[in-house]
This record gives sequence, structure tokens and C-alpha cells, in this order.
Amino acid sequence: MAEQEIKISLSDEVAGGDYANLAVISHNENEFIMDFIFAHPPTGKVNARIIMSPAHAKRFLRALQENVAIYEKGFKPIKEAPEPPKFGLEFSKN
Repeated sequence: MAEQEIKISLSDEVAGGDYANLAVISHNENEFIMDFIFAHPPTGKVNARIIMSPAHAKRFLRALQENVAIYEKGFKPIKEAPEPPKFGLEFSKN
């Protein structure tokens, strides 16, 4: 199969990125839904919601695992943070 080139644009707004210290992941038969949240109790804000197919979610998982391994090989092992305290989440629409 011939390789296809895709030109991808990146706006200045998106290029700046958003910080997230919490991710909430849910799924159904057809998709995975990932909410990336900046939580600063007592409030939090969903900065991004990414919805992808199960096949894309699995490829994303593999890509993230590979990139963490590359990072740790080039820098140092990442220390896992302790589990945050359990708290309830309530989503509201603005």
C-alpha cells in the first residue's frame, strides 16, 4: 500500500496545551471517552474531552507505553505519585 501524506495544522491556542492532573475514562461498546481535568479542590474543570474508537484507544495505550519507556531510558525512571484521596466527581454543564 502506498504511503499517504497528511498535512496537520496546529493552532496557536491548541499549541499552548492545557494542564491536567486528573483523567476520567469511561467507555461503551463503540468508544472510549477520556476527560482530561485540572482538579483543584473544591473545583475542577474539564480542559479536553477526547473520544476514540476502541481500536484507536488500544493504539494510543501502546504509543503511550512506548513513549514512557523511551523517556525512562533517556532520563530516569518515573516515580509514581501516591494514590490521591478518593473523592466524588460531579459533572455540570456550563
